[in-house]
Amino acid sequence: MLRFTEARQLVIAEIARAFRAPETESVTLAAAAGRVLAGSVCADRDYPPFDRATRDGFAVRSDDLRAVPTELQVIGELRAGAAFEGAVGEGQCVSIMTGAPVPAGADAVVMIEHTQPAAGDAVLIDRALERGANIVLRGSEAASGAPILQAGKRLGYAEVAMLAGVGCACVPVFRRPRVAVLPTGDEIVEVDSAPQPFQIRNSNSYSLQAQVAAAGGEPWPLGIAPDEAGRLREMIEQGLAADLLLLSGGVSVGKYDLVEQVLRELGAEFYFDAVAIQPGRPLVFGQARGRFFFGLPGNPLSTMVTFELFARPAIEMLAGAEATPLVFPRARLAEAVRHQPGLTRFLPAVLAPGESPRGWLEPVVRKLPWQGSGDIAALTRANCFLVVPEDREQLAAGETVSVLLKS
Repeated sequence: MLRFTEARQLVIAEIARAFRAPETESVTLAAAAGRVLAGSVCADRDYPPFDRATRDGFAVRSDDLRAVPTELQVIGELRAGAAFEGAVGEGQCVSIMTGAPVPAGADAVVMIEHTQPAAGDAVLIDRALERGANIVLRGSEAASGAPILQAGKRLGYAEVAMLAGVGCACVPVFRRPRVAVLPTGDEIVEVDSAPQPFQIRNSNSYSLQAQVAAAGGEPWPLGIAPDEAGRLREMIEQGLAADLLLLSGGVSVGKYDLVEQVLRELGAEFYFDAVAIQPGRPLVFGQARGRFFFGLPGNPLSTMVTFELFARPAIEMLAGAEATPLVFPRARLAEAVRHQPGLTRFLPAVLAPGESPRGWLEPVVRKLPWQGSGDIAALTRANCFLVVPEDREQLAAGETVSVLLKS
């Protein structure tokens, strides 16, 4: 049985080995957030396109401030979005606002806090400055023609702002991978049904659809597959027409856990069928008919955790991006935690600021009470998972531990 780090790397390696760049399409800038860029974007001019003031104050010649305090003659005012006709000469300055272009002749901006009005149109300056002070030089952020965003970049709000800044109204992006979602089990009914005492509503399909969309995929719900081999096979074959198939349930060792049996009949190649984690140990990853699939455990928390650890990077890569690395922030443990060693555990927890013995705030994590991997209510109260290493039987209160933030 693989450790979760080994299983995750195997997923990434197999997806990378079989990867083919997705088809491309163009979307409007307003629809680009969350998409993956399909072509490099270059600066259409220098950024900033002029020497830009970063403070309200006065544009000056730094040589005029070698001996301070000194008075300079104010010869004009310059606001953002305006241009100044003329140049700053010896003994002169221009009143300037943040974001305005620095006028010719000036090479520094003195902050207004370091000035006082003087007689007439003069200003008294009491602070010497180096050349370039409080100025962002033209082209220092990006030179004209320089690449600013590379293909494969997942577009967030900063990237959207950059695209707007360079005038990119239509954005080339990769097509989202289509991800089939297929929960299994006779005990599952649709959410608008009145379940019998022995039935549960279909939460996994909807949580997986939300996770697929957040990872950059296009969810394709297939309904609920029964615990009957013939119909299950039909629905799995339908799902294998997608770029990726996500099944939930039916991957354990019970009499009616039929998913692996049906996949074998379809000629599936299995890369692993269990991972040393809790929740989520009975996890299947493989390929059938040229398509990758995951058989996720059926209990809701197991489904959600295994998706984040293994299916999310697969979808990100199928979308044309790199897999986002797992990041485990560190926090101080509020209360001792004890578990049997052998599995890496991801336990619902709350991360909050707490006072450090050293006198500053540092994050503190507290494990939440939960009733096992079917306890969705516990996860709704959590904002992270406490990560308990496989070789640790007990974590002591006050110990620094790892957490996985809930996405």
